[in-house]
Amino acid sequence: MNVKVLVVEDEALAAEAHAAYVGRVSGFALAGIARSAREAVRALDAARDAGNPVDLILLDMNLPDGHGLGLLSRLRAAGHLCDVIAVTAARDTKVVRQAVVQGVVLYLLKPFTFATFRDKLEQYADYRARLDAAPEEVVQDEVDQLLGSLRPTGSTPLPKGMSAETLRAVTAALREASGDLSASEVAAVVGSSRVTARRYLEHLADKGLAGRGVRYGPSGGRPEVGYSWLGTGRQA
Repeated sequence: MNVKVLVVEDEALAAEAHAAYVGRVSGFALAGIARSAREAVRALDAARDAGNPVDLILLDMNLPDGHGLGLLSRLRAAGHLCDVIAVTAARDTKVVRQAVVQGVVLYLLKPFTFATFRDKLEQYADYRARLDAAPEEVVQDEVDQLLGSLRPTGSTPLPKGMSAETLRAVTAALREASGDLSASEVAAVVGSSRVTARRYLEHLADKGLAGRGVRYGPSGGRPEVGYSWLGTGRQA
């Protein structure tokens, strides 16, 4: 299987990064990059006319000439049946719901690491492999397995000694802060030790969910690391 992928992303650096990521995942090949909805339509039409249609679109939601979901509606109306993975920072539940209604198979939130990107593509590849191997008529169990490959029940386990409850508390503290927070400040909010808070903050930073920065006190002195929630940045 060689899945042909079109990256639809308006930011040049992000588009290049996503394209490079595609090239690093076995079984996937870059079909092109589109920086707008108009470019995406042209690329998809050209690929179909050449008899080499795109299989998968990595779709940003905020494009310079329209919303990603509006583009998806146009593509479906034009007969493009390629699958779509949303790759976006849009966290609005209405957008997520509409994406599901319009057939987006997976939703990948920015920022993310290559490991997370690879997991999503491999998850999609598993679905495609099951679909290609399925008989023309399926029974209920086979349908459940096909759809289940896109909706895994398990989640990535936390490192040993970390709890989901504390991680949620630390995440909430960062998301609700008006600026960055130190490990000591987060510890005071969640009721843990500074060492514990720092471990969770470093975990979020390693996952690409929190940013690190150096802070200095009002009277100078020893600098400290400040952490900020990256999900509050520009919607892309």
